[in-house]
Amino acid sequence: MWVRSTMAYRASFIMLTIGQFLGSGLDFAAIMLMFAHTPHLGGFSLGEVAFLYGTSGVALGLADLLIGNTDKLGQRVRDGSFDTLLVRPVPVFAQVAADRFALRRVGRISQTAVVLGWSFTVIEVDWTVGRVLMVPLMILSGTAIFGSLFVLGAAFQFWASDAAEVQNAFIYGGNTLTQFPPTVFAKDLVRGATFLVPLAFVNWMPALYILGRPDPLALPRLMDFASPVAAALSCAVAALAWRAGLRGYRSTGS
Repeated sequence: MWVRSTMAYRASFIMLTIGQFLGSGLDFAAIMLMFAHTPHLGGFSLGEVAFLYGTSGVALGLADLLIGNTDKLGQRVRDGSFDTLLVRPVPVFAQVAADRFALRRVGRISQTAVVLGWSFTVIEVDWTVGRVLMVPLMILSGTAIFGSLFVLGAAFQFWASDAAEVQNAFIYGGNTLTQFPPTVFAKDLVRGATFLVPLAFVNWMPALYILGRPDPLALPRLMDFASPVAAALSCAVAALAWRAGLRGYRSTGS
């Protein structure tokens, strides 16, 4: 329904999609400006940082496209319109995720995918079968991890009712974090992004394997392959939080 509504105004859709493409491209433009003054950032070249930027951006873009609208749950809780979703013969989560589905978000995915594709042409990697397979696996795992953060933030809004900005701080702040090499951050921050909020498994850990880089935390090499496990655990925690929030929902009382 929302896609048909969008296509009714195709010129507007095209302009908004191009705007998303160009707007998200400003982030990479800032990275290129940094490299105008230095050949390496934390020991990583421009192509390697572009690889991190692209993998994180595509993962977030897919998660945002599929379930990014869950951040609007707080508004529905506050105005009581969430109650209408409960009486429909459709899973509530599917309705919340599809609410005002914004196809224009493919602009972000396209822009980061272009940067990712360019990075493949400039990074020096011995492309074994394992490294080739790791790329789609890390993107899928990253999508699941960002998606779980969207769901956790939505579940929190059952109690907080207005916590979208807290959710965005972890999701979009996490995206910005993983666009840069882990070597530019303090080790305590990297530990937090590894063991508390599993952002390191979006792309840092698998990218270290693909690029042949040492782990700044000197963790076992097996951790480089743990993104699917981290994604599965994140989704399980998010599912439990969602069920708890849904069961604890008591309407607005208005």
